[in-house]
Amino acid sequence: MGDSNQSVTSDFTLMGLLSHSGPHLVLFSLVAVIFTMGLLGNAILLFLIHTDSRLHTPMYFLLSQLSLLDVGFLLVTIPKMAANFLQGEGSISFGGCAAQMFFLMLMGVSEGVLLSLMSYDRYVAVCHPLHYPVLMRRQVCLLVVGTSWLSGVLVASIQTSITLHFPYCASHTVDHFFCELPALLKLSCADTSAYELSLSISGVLILLLPLSLITTSYSHVLRAVLCMHSAETRHKAFTTCSSHITVVGLFYGAAMFMYMVPGTYHSPQQDNVVSLFYSLVTPTLNPLIYSLRNREVQMALVKVLGRAGFMSKR
Repeated sequence: MGDSNQSVTSDFTLMGLLSHSGPHLVLFSLVAVIFTMGLLGNAILLFLIHTDSRLHTPMYFLLSQLSLLDVGFLLVTIPKMAANFLQGEGSISFGGCAAQMFFLMLMGVSEGVLLSLMSYDRYVAVCHPLHYPVLMRRQVCLLVVGTSWLSGVLVASIQTSITLHFPYCASHTVDHFFCELPALLKLSCADTSAYELSLSISGVLILLLPLSLITTSYSHVLRAVLCMHSAETRHKAFTTCSSHITVVGLFYGAAMFMYMVPGTYHSPQQDNVVSLFYSLVTPTLNPLIYSLRNREVQMALVKVLGRAGFMSKR
């Protein structure tokens, strides 16, 4: 019993994503550049939404929460990976591993719920524009955001506590570049098959329920857009909705592979690539998708740059 308890509180070792060979040094530099772009992109988007009164709408309020979650994804995973690479070792404390797993799950579930509720916002805006100020009033927006964050906290608390309850008396080497639930379960010396089955079932529910709301919302939106007579109105509706659909596709594609596909069909290499995608690439792309395809965000950025003196005033 003493040996078992000692093993539970021992540190873990992360295998890491990169070695110190030439090609991996180039890849590390690329990861650092993308990480910096992701932080700057989301920070700029948050700043614009906060400072520009034209962006003080329910859609942009929800988008600001998405940017906060994306910043969290970047900060929880990449700095630790970079520190391990630069130090040449991959140790992480038991508490650090638990925190990393908890916050990743919190942000993942919260973002999934938030994206589904953002689709409801687009549904109301396109299908019921006259009722939009009432249906998406401030209290509703706060309820939406609170629901997404509380869902993440609840699921992350339950899953993390159950996962860390298992004894880890065998190898403590995590074949991953951060502590993620599927990778950690492989190290347990207890039988986790029943829990892994329940995890897959809950993963299906957690992912498919929001995805069904997104599908339902956009089926109504598509029907409404096709019935519009104004080409300009159709274009504006398609632009705002297609940005959200793109983000949904990026997020749910990676999440469905990690948590709906049984672990026996995974390989460490596949998990590393998919995890790098949703923890680095997707959070970096999200603000670019919304800013590059959204005229209101572009105008807000031009206004800020003009005030800062980077653009000539007319």
